[in-house]
Amino acid sequence: MSKVKLAAKRWWFIMPIIFISYSLAYVDRSNFSFAAAAGINEDLGMTKGMSSLLGALFFLGYFFFQIPGTIYAERRSVKKLVFWCLVLWGAFASLTGIVNSVPALLIIRFMLGIVEAAVMPALLVYISNWFTQSERSRANTFLILGNPVTVLWMSVLSGYLIHAFGWREMFIFEGIPAVIWAFFWWFLVKDKPSEVSWLSKNEKQALADALAEEQDNIKAVANYGEAFRSRNVVLLCIQYFTWSIGVYGFVLWLPSILRAGKSMGMVEAGWLSSAPYLAATIAMILVSWASDKLRNRKLFIWPLLLIGAVAFLGSWAVGQHNFWISYGLLVIAGAAMYAPYGPFFAIIPEMLPKNVSGGAMALINSLGALGSFFGSWFVGYLNGSTGGPNASFIFMASSLLVSVILTLMVKPEKTSEPLEAH
Repeated sequence: MSKVKLAAKRWWFIMPIIFISYSLAYVDRSNFSFAAAAGINEDLGMTKGMSSLLGALFFLGYFFFQIPGTIYAERRSVKKLVFWCLVLWGAFASLTGIVNSVPALLIIRFMLGIVEAAVMPALLVYISNWFTQSERSRANTFLILGNPVTVLWMSVLSGYLIHAFGWREMFIFEGIPAVIWAFFWWFLVKDKPSEVSWLSKNEKQALADALAEEQDNIKAVANYGEAFRSRNVVLLCIQYFTWSIGVYGFVLWLPSILRAGKSMGMVEAGWLSSAPYLAATIAMILVSWASDKLRNRKLFIWPLLLIGAVAFLGSWAVGQHNFWISYGLLVIAGAAMYAPYGPFFAIIPEMLPKNVSGGAMALINSLGALGSFFGSWFVGYLNGSTGGPNASFIFMASSLLVSVILTLMVKPEKTSEPLEAH
């Protein structure tokens, strides 16, 4: 690839917008865990099994609408898609705070999943329009950092909001910012580099040339069907399914797990729930930088997932009687599960050409959503039926171990660029 220096200002113009947008999506999908710990079950007369299903139902809606939304983003407009998603998910999130029946809550959780479904793959498509292979792991990480950074501050804020007002007000207050941000998004975002005024003509051409040159080094794939049937895409779909079981079993039920292990109020649970996400934020930045530096993706995925599995098993072995040791291992597990996201989502655009890579990322992400649904439901079920988190720790560890094996089986296509380097 040519050594033309690409405009650094892309990072300053693009990444804050992407980060804020995905951060707001994450508030509205993970604050249900705090409502569950704060008594939504009792207030609405739900069984623990129904609470588990409600916590997970978001991901079922998320699963079904990933690919259609991403194809629209790829062929039409990321800008229009994300604008309407922001407005609708903010509205549905706030509506969660005013429902008085379980059927209404079921509908809202499912609809929230639908309107958020295409956001992450659409933003990954957007990143691929603006950043090259050697930048993409870091760019993906700044997008996905919206996940742990949001849960970090949201954990603290939600604890205080519930303590001061209640779970209903928490949902209402935390849904409003997405609607407000939608209008900032509309005026700040352009779909393609060629449409912006803050890049010079030469800077636009240099970026277009670099992105076009990358496509020349990737084996052609005729259509989505061929891409979806490829061995690597199938393996990554199953890998992300098992990985997501661990991640979302952890995210949705951590406050409840902590309160079961030690008597504490919602404010303390909020602060303790935030620590894994602080560790995850630091780990994600370091791992994405190293992955781009060494241009090796798998090396920064499977070892970290293995560490996460071992940490869950350690937390199970230590047990609730050694709360602080068990908690420390959960912090390690959380950081290890989040750290590989940047390298992972850099793999597909390096293996598949632009005409199908967005759809492939959506397929993989939709299988991850299915894993998230199953993980968040089954972890909640295990915690409720066994009276503690031990069984769920073993379940999440086992899922991560399967994910490690599948990652090792992926064999990315060699492109001409790495061959020339040797």
